[in-house]
Amino acid sequence: MRRTLIKSATVISMDDAVGDLSSGDVLVEGSRIVDVRPSIELGSGAAETEIVDGAGRIVIPGLINAHMHTWQTGLRGYAANWTLLEYFRRMHAGLATVFRPEDIHIATLVGALNQINHGVTTLVDWCHNNPTPDHTDAAVRGLIESGIRAAFFHGSPKPEPKPGEPHFSEIPHPRREVERLLAGPLADRDGLVTLGLAILGPHYSTLDVAMHDFRLAREFNLIASMHQGGGPAKTPGGWEKLIEAGLVGAGVNVVHGNDLPDDLLDRMVDLGVSFSVTPENEMIQGHGFPITGRLLKRGVRPTIGVDLESVLAGDLLSAARVALSMQRALDNAESRKASGTIPPTTTIPVREALRWITTEGARMLGRERQIGSLTPGKLADLVIINATDLNLVPVHDPVATVVMQASLANIEAVMIGGAWKKRNGRLLAEGLETKKELLAQSGRRLVQDIERQRRAA
Repeated sequence: MRRTLIKSATVISMDDAVGDLSSGDVLVEGSRIVDVRPSIELGSGAAETEIVDGAGRIVIPGLINAHMHTWQTGLRGYAANWTLLEYFRRMHAGLATVFRPEDIHIATLVGALNQINHGVTTLVDWCHNNPTPDHTDAAVRGLIESGIRAAFFHGSPKPEPKPGEPHFSEIPHPRREVERLLAGPLADRDGLVTLGLAILGPHYSTLDVAMHDFRLAREFNLIASMHQGGGPAKTPGGWEKLIEAGLVGAGVNVVHGNDLPDDLLDRMVDLGVSFSVTPENEMIQGHGFPITGRLLKRGVRPTIGVDLESVLAGDLLSAARVALSMQRALDNAESRKASGTIPPTTTIPVREALRWITTEGARMLGRERQIGSLTPGKLADLVIINATDLNLVPVHDPVATVVMQASLANIEAVMIGGAWKKRNGRLLAEGLETKKELLAQSGRRLVQDIERQRRAA
């Protein structure tokens, strides 16, 4: 069995029982962590174990990106100046309609590899541009080929209907596709890539469709994730009707939620709904202020997602930093308004932000017993940060160093399920230059095709 021992590293376990170690060892056997403590002696097994010198390094759990539309990787930066309304019109009713399965495949593959490069070991891929099974299979294949741990949230496209066709809000989530995926590539509920549902929800569908989709997710015991926000709801009062029907609870995930009224947010929290915030994109495109603080006041924590590489960088650490900074700013402003001065101490410590992208992501996915912390028995998903780099020295508070200073440049190594995916600052993926060129070709063709359509119209 493959064994790896990381020695003499600063360990941030994110497990209260294990704690943080200023100098500690992490032992991995096969796909799992078997021990974390100040010093581990191997004895007779030393000769068969890879020893990794962790001096000057910080080891953290693998990061969990709770929401990203990875299919848009080939359009990086293309939507940077769009509001949310422009995004709906120009992406979903425009560019999305000219994607071929091969575009979905290369975007998902390269996007997932980029996430590994940034220290993400689990990606929630919210795929809502899959008009055919071939598009869906291309996305799943890209995730599998990347080697990332992923939750593939199967969604549905949102084009403008052609004459005689129903609006997307009137189309139930396809049961046949769910059954096909669970009988095929995503059959293993504990596999590297698993299935969830990216449904429309009451904000973007009729009540009948929302009821159908919630019941479908519950029948197959799948997470039901949906966007909430961006213009008026398709079904006003829809959430209340879903709650009355007993369909809202654990396993329901709300993305954004900026416009949720306090009383409805209270009910959702009480029912165990999880929330995924994409702070940078929400502020850029006009969703509103992230609901981070509103959740914290109710005793629950958000998860954090990158959302759209067509708008911004795929850097989860930066997204967590933005969420933290934005909420501190709101708290400081609220204090000034109430008392004329800022709070006597910070309202949110940096460790909170690290929880949002580790333990909370695991909890949202229902996998907190498997991932999210450096706990003996859990899967060996971890990141090594080079704390001797120029931008990190000196390290006074390792958690603050990770959250407030670290970047892609400092991600030295990434392990997923006991296997190295990045070492010595280099992503361990074959044919990267070819993959990058295929992505570039795809992006150019997509833009050319939509411009050609626009001129023809």
